[in-house]
Amino acid sequence: MLARSVMEKVLGRIWASPRITEDFAAICATGGRFAGTASEKASVEWLARRLAEASGATVTREAIPYRGWTRIGARVTDAGGMTHRAEALGRSPSTPPEGLEAVLLDLGRGTPEQILAAGEAVRGAIILVRHEFMVGTGHMHRRKKYECARDAGAAGFLIACHEPGLLPVTGSAGNGGPGNIPCAGLTYEAGAALAAQTGRRIRLFVEGIFEDRHAENLLTTVAGQGEELLVLSAHIDGHDLAYSAIDNASGLACALTVIEAIRDIVPGLTRGVQVGLFNIEEWALLGSAAHLAQMAPAERAKRVLNVNLDSLAGAEGITALTSGVPGMVEFLHTALAPAGMSVGISAPFMGNSDHANYLRHGIPALRLCAGFDCPQSNMRFLLTPADTPDKVHPHQLKLAASIAALLVLAGCASPAAPVPRLDEASAQRITA
Repeated sequence: MLARSVMEKVLGRIWASPRITEDFAAICATGGRFAGTASEKASVEWLARRLAEASGATVTREAIPYRGWTRIGARVTDAGGMTHRAEALGRSPSTPPEGLEAVLLDLGRGTPEQILAAGEAVRGAIILVRHEFMVGTGHMHRRKKYECARDAGAAGFLIACHEPGLLPVTGSAGNGGPGNIPCAGLTYEAGAALAAQTGRRIRLFVEGIFEDRHAENLLTTVAGQGEELLVLSAHIDGHDLAYSAIDNASGLACALTVIEAIRDIVPGLTRGVQVGLFNIEEWALLGSAAHLAQMAPAERAKRVLNVNLDSLAGAEGITALTSGVPGMVEFLHTALAPAGMSVGISAPFMGNSDHANYLRHGIPALRLCAGFDCPQSNMRFLLTPADTPDKVHPHQLKLAASIAALLVLAGCASPAAPVPRLDEASAQRITA
């Protein structure tokens, strides 16, 4: 167990320094960081410099090839000839220049069960479903709805924002391969207007350009006494409708603050810390997936725990998404209780951030996030033009960084593995 004086020193550094808010503002100033844009490239350059400064260690740039995509535009023309604003979902194929004309089928929430129950009516139709609050119990991810509609024979896919206020919603859907269907996000208001025309023919226009690209993950390591490592991660990329302030400038700023606060303590602990700032997370977690897939099994075996930071502000309080990993809740309590701190717990697996890829390799992992099951918090603005810096309060960032720092230190100081490693069967069961 860590000495109380060490915990107090680290927490004092986090709360006394203005750097976390300065870093947060600087990351947001680079823009939305959509993969392949100048904003994303600028953020990688800034983060590489800042991570080297914060860690006092060399930063490695890990090139990740991927099928890139540039959004050109999207719109929907309804049966009455009115045009509605839309945003192409990431990696949507383009429609023909004259658009895709088909019958609109409103399927409400659009769960796989609802899509399958609609039967043959789905085939050849443009499906309309609803986006959901993203960090809550029972959340059904946009990608599951899209894939089910595509596999059921839909010709196109529309998802309407759950939040009024003329806020189009975005996110990624297909993978750039054959068989995908044009898809776009709508405002709440456009979704409501189109829902009234279910059964009538509408026209969807989507345009985007695919090209081969590469992105960069940023990695650095502060060594401990042994070869084992605890991984602290956050994702770089975001969406270009706004600043991606909550998702995930908040996580990036916290990761920088944590490693800066503990870098002189880690060398005396059992394990070291690897900081992984992963790219193209918003596109099905591609950056962390490639990172782990190309790692030698012996190197993966050195990673004992992943603490993943994703959307850590915009609401009061922090929740740990534990995926039901045996021993994880006990570890959280042991690490936080001595400092009088705690987190909420959500046990079901949510494969919506980079921790999921660690779990798939049997490495115990958790995601920290803010606002879980708080649908009226600012977390409701994720993936919309309202994900802006004003939604984040500095004390939310400092609380999140404090919790993350205590977890990292406890994991590094533990004589034995902080959480038992998962065997292959357990990893498959958890992430199914």
